Amino acid sequence: MKYFKQTLLTITAAITFSSCSSQEREIIKKETVMNKKQQVVALLKAIETGAAEPVGVIDAAKYKQHNLAIADGLAGFGAALAQLPKGSARVNTVRVFEEGNFVFAHTDYNFFGPKIGFDIFRFEDGKIVEHWDNLQEKPVNANPSGRTMTDGPQEASELEKTEANKILVRAFVDDILVNGKMEKLAGYFNGDNYIQHNPQIADQLSGLGQALGEWAKQGITMKYDTIHKVLGEGNFVLVVSEGHLAGKLTSFYDLFRVEKGKIAEHWDVIEPIAPQSEWKNQNGKFGF
Repeated sequence: MKYFKQTLLTITAAITFSSCSSQEREIIKKETVMNKKQQVVALLKAIETGAAEPVGVIDAAKYKQHNLAIADGLAGFGAALAQLPKGSARVNTVRVFEEGNFVFAHTDYNFFGPKIGFDIFRFEDGKIVEHWDNLQEKPVNANPSGRTMTDGPQEASELEKTEANKILVRAFVDDILVNGKMEKLAGYFNGDNYIQHNPQIADQLSGLGQALGEWAKQGITMKYDTIHKVLGEGNFVLVVSEGHLAGKLTSFYDLFRVEKGKIAEHWDVIEPIAPQSEWKNQNGKFGF
């Protein structure tokens, strides 16, 4: 709710912009820059409400789409929304973060069925010019530790530690998930303390180990091949990676919360990458 209140204040400020003093105009400009997160939340909510105003944040001439099921440009976005059954869409953005020209959001959707998603938007000159996402079907039940794919802390803290936390998390993904250096695993965590939101895995490092062991027995392998992007705000870091799950080319979006220099909590969204013959745009899934 607070994001929508802040967005309304920004819109009101813009309307009265011409009547303000030069000093007041500079304040409004700064507030507009600071409110990229609120603009993203309003844009996503417009999928549910059909409101036209938030779509104005998209630069129609430059908008580049990386969701491979949607055609490129603003027209492709509009065509996808037109196919939604009337009144079916639901959008609840749970957490949203910002780094430079990028805003990344974690959202509980009903978008052609219940889904959990991560969205990344790139801004240029105050407008959204590019979009990436990852969507996964929302599970009916909580995970073995009673957690959902979206619950937990929502606000970033320790903003001064953003770069250090990004370095830590990138190293973890590179060491453990890309290169399989399991001997380094314990060093990234505070003992067995680890909160897990993956729908199939329980809390604690022991829960992760148990799940991986069960998958191995079933012949299910998970391998990260490439880290494409690392974004962070304070103690939250999102890693976008490409790899294979059960032999299928897969996109992995992993959000980590860092606490006292150790990884404390994890959310993820995992999506198979469709064959290129099925793509509705040729921008690629990643392309950062």
